[in-house]
Amino acid sequence: MSWTTLTRGRLAVPIVTFALVAALLSGTGLSGMGARAASSRSHANVKYGGTVVLDNVGGALWTCGLNPYNGANNFITLGFTYETLVYDDALNGKIQPWLASGYSWSNGNKTLTFTIRKGVTWNDGKPFTAADVVYTFRLLRRNPALDGNGDWQVLKSVSRHGNNVVMNFKKVAVPDFYYVAGQTYIVPQHIWSKIKNPVTYIDSKPVSTGPMVVSKCDQQDIIMMRNPHYWQKGKPYIKELRAPAFLDNGPGNQYLAQGKANWGCQYIPNVNTYYVQGNSNRHWYYAPGSDVDLYPNNSVFPTNIKAVREAISLAIDRRRVSQLGVYGYLPPADQSGIVLPTYSSWYDRSLAKHYNYSYNPSKAIKLLESAGFKRGAGGIFQKNGKKLSLTILGVAGFSDWVAELQQIQNELKAVGINATVSNLSGDTQLSDIQSGHYQLAYYFTGGGPSPYYEMHYVLDSGLTAPIGSTATGDYERWRNSATDSLLNRYAQTTSSATQHAIINELQGIMLKNVPVIPVLEGVSWYQYDTTQLVGWPTRSNEYVNPGCNTPDQEIILLHLHLK
Repeated sequence: MSWTTLTRGRLAVPIVTFALVAALLSGTGLSGMGARAASSRSHANVKYGGTVVLDNVGGALWTCGLNPYNGANNFITLGFTYETLVYDDALNGKIQPWLASGYSWSNGNKTLTFTIRKGVTWNDGKPFTAADVVYTFRLLRRNPALDGNGDWQVLKSVSRHGNNVVMNFKKVAVPDFYYVAGQTYIVPQHIWSKIKNPVTYIDSKPVSTGPMVVSKCDQQDIIMMRNPHYWQKGKPYIKELRAPAFLDNGPGNQYLAQGKANWGCQYIPNVNTYYVQGNSNRHWYYAPGSDVDLYPNNSVFPTNIKAVREAISLAIDRRRVSQLGVYGYLPPADQSGIVLPTYSSWYDRSLAKHYNYSYNPSKAIKLLESAGFKRGAGGIFQKNGKKLSLTILGVAGFSDWVAELQQIQNELKAVGINATVSNLSGDTQLSDIQSGHYQLAYYFTGGGPSPYYEMHYVLDSGLTAPIGSTATGDYERWRNSATDSLLNRYAQTTSSATQHAIINELQGIMLKNVPVIPVLEGVSWYQYDTTQLVGWPTRSNEYVNPGCNTPDQEIILLHLHLK
């Protein structure tokens, strides 16, 4: 499959140290950084031109719905077109000024002031101003369906004061800087104020501030051309970016292996043999990230029963799933929800040892029996006349997921759970998950600069919704006041020790209640070809989170140039 970083409801690889949060808590700003801070590369010896062909298997054809907030498969252009106030580097916790040239905290970390960059224009020639920033955030407030980040759960007001934008928060919410500053894409007031329904707006040719301008979009291909008026003078170096659409990994991998694309972001079985093939210009590496989870719907039978969720977690041989699905490229996940070794300093080993969610099918069977389930026809458990049967939603185009779910299906059957896998299109699966029309679903999880972000994404009831309505997170419909209280306390404290203690308590909820079942630790799939273009992030120069994560992919693009 392909990994993408999309707002709060989408994957962000959490490789950051606690330095980011510490910097935010201290009120440190970017006011001393200028436009050149966004890139230090000299233009003197750079050769302009060339085409980047981005091979990112999205599991669906392009809808050309490039509206950054409508939930369509618009991720392929984010960063290249629409941009954010800052670039928040998920690998090292450093913050680069972007559409904002600076920021500062005040009022006990409840007021955040951005200085908006001067000299930026939209790609239609109109000037970008602080008014556009204020308009964007107020647009999200007026249209909650667009607020996938949940910005207005924490924001109280957003106003303009000259060239500054002042954000007042309802309470101390320092971790939300990551969302409002680094994950909220700014749109032009002079265009969007004339749109009758911004929720359904297609936006096939975005008027944006980014380095690329969409020149063509159809179901098969998106073509973007260099923005000659981009605010980072001299950039981008490349002339054209193409993004063909692929329904599944097979054609996408073949396209990449044939040399038709030079930037890949998908799972390739046995990548050294299939892709590299002794070609010294072809490379790959996979940075570890947040979890791939089984989301049990906590509002429907049988996944609303804790013993069933516990049994599912115990029945899965995660190492076997990884080997069969992705050649072991994805490490087994931990039921605590802590990504290891990335966040090992946050991991409560004694608590994990106490609950012991290592592969144990016999323990899973005993749990089901103690919950009143009895074996029926074919060895499948049942209770009160209801069979322990469920459907798992996957994505047909993700060959790794298909293989992983086949193994999970077999392992669940071995403990008396009748699981049927339904592999859908990526868009259909996400729609069903968000609306709660499922029993069990296999999906990746959003993250951020500490374990808090993943915990927030999967457990915060403020992100969920009744079945039939669209949830922006907490897809499993976990509603628990103690959980919400812990998440709120984390967002308000400036104490590292207190934050660690809170994460420990959240691990306890994950282990005791199993609201979500982590299966594997996701990675950012990343392959690249240096035959024509150089400037790629490498293992030895990991200047950005690699792959096709947003808005990180823009940073990669701005480094690429012809040999």
